[in-house]
Parts: sequence; C-alpha cells; structure tokens
Amino acid sequence: MLIEVSVPMLLSDCTKGKTRFPLEAETLGEALDRLASDYPLLKRHLYTEQGKLRQHVLLFLNDDNIEWLERFDVPLQAGDKLRVLQAVSGG
Repeated sequence: MLIEVSVPMLLSDCTKGKTRFPLEAETLGEALDRLASDYPLLKRHLYTEQGKLRQHVLLFLNDDNIEWLERFDVPLQAGDKLRVLQAVSGG
C-alpha cells in the first residue's frame, strides 16, 4: 500500500529535505522499518539505542496515536497517513 508520511521541518534534514513523501508498506511495522532503513538519520531521532521508540516522538496513523498499540502488525490502506511529531516541553 502506498501511504503518505509527514515529518516536521525540523527533521527534514534527515529525509533528504522532504516533509511529505510516499512510502510503500503493507503494515505499520513495515512502514516504520522502511522509514528507519530508507532514512537512517531519521532513525536516530525515532529510536533509542535499545530500539524503542523515543518518548518525545509522537507517531500518528491517520488520527490515532500509535503509542497505545501493543503490536505494529496493523494493516495499512492506500492513502493512510503516518505523521511524525516531536513533543515539545519547557517553561
């Protein structure tokens, strides 16, 4: 399935200057794996050294935060949108 990925401008240096781009994947897990392999610099921002998603990174499949998913074998549909966001805090 062809989905659309979007990343914040702040991370576009990790995705060859793109903030929106198509990605081919059958499941959410495959999409995340492909993102990490196609864009190794982005992988450093998404995952810890132990391979866990970083706490300050929010990933949304369409309108749903994937944080609560126990497994990423969710099938994708053509036109789905995967959004990468970074949580910001401070005072």
